[in-house]
Amino acid sequence: MFIFIGIIIAIAAYLIFAYNKFITLKERVANAWSQVEVQLKRRYDLIPNLVNTVKAYAKHEQETFEKITQARAQAINAQSVNEQAQAENQLTNTLKSLFAVAESYPELKADANFRNLQDELTNTEGKISFSRQFYNDTVQKFNTMIKLFPNSLIAGIFNFTEAEYFNLEEEPEARENVEVKFD
Repeated sequence: MFIFIGIIIAIAAYLIFAYNKFITLKERVANAWSQVEVQLKRRYDLIPNLVNTVKAYAKHEQETFEKITQARAQAINAQSVNEQAQAENQLTNTLKSLFAVAESYPELKADANFRNLQDELTNTEGKISFSRQFYNDTVQKFNTMIKLFPNSLIAGIFNFTEAEYFNLEEEPEARENVEVKFD
């Protein structure tokens, strides 16, 4: 009889421990995602200032400015992690075109305001990368907990489902070897 009661108490204790661990990891995933969103918002706030600075020098680049504005709006309005990743890919590509425009204007590259905004954006990109890595690490821990036995049974009972990773698509050129030539 005492053995049966001991087994029941051990199972109950494990259920409580596992449930609490799931809740803790789920909250960490939510917190990590909120940190990503904070950095993305910072990026979104910098972009109009950067665009306006470039506009002052490159008035005839209207199509580039419109694409950046559209990509920024899509990123702000993304609803899921997957949508956010796709929108961020698009925004990153349009920002590359903005910096390509800036390369054509030496006086713009020399402008202190532009350089400060570019530095801020570069700094923010680093923070986004770190936040994204932390989020994905936390998601990995949560998803692993869900998949491990007997946790998978508990996850099923309490409807814990896997979280989405925040994966940005790499451009094919990023995976190619860089060719270095010394002439």
